[in-house]
Amino acid sequence: MAQIYISLGTNIDREHYVKQGLLSLAKEFGLPFEQLTLSSLFESEAVGFNGAAFYNMVIGINCSQSVEQVAIILRAIEFSHGRDHSAKKFSPRSLDLDLLLYDDLIIDSPAQLPRDEITKNAFVLWPLSQVAPELAHPISKQNYRDLWHGYNKTSQQLSIVANCW
Repeated sequence: MAQIYISLGTNIDREHYVKQGLLSLAKEFGLPFEQLTLSSLFESEAVGFNGAAFYNMVIGINCSQSVEQVAIILRAIEFSHGRDHSAKKFSPRSLDLDLLLYDDLIIDSPAQLPRDEITKNAFVLWPLSQVAPELAHPISKQNYRDLWHGYNKTSQQLSIVANCW
């Protein structure tokens, strides 16, 4: 079994797509909803473009799928919930699922692991530090609690919002 961490983001019909994304992840990985490890739900401004605020969170899952299978599953879930195949990187989205970590793999394909934005974006690092505080980043070897503690929290504003699931 592999331990994976996935970031979920949406800035279109946010409550709906958070719920649907979580339900789809549980279904596709063959798990009861209660076996997903969930961070708090955060609201953040759009990064890289002017747009509506996002809801973001991180989900931890124990899975038997390969990293290639996980990447395919995440894309299929996004597309089944209205993600545009031709959407630009910095644009509004109904559902964005990014594989952040797959055990301690360091690879560039089929996904960049560990995902570069872990240490760059508060909306990824803070929720990851909640669900895996003692886990060490595969490259820096620092745990996520310490990485969050040292993060420049003035660079991106986040707020915890009530869960909608």
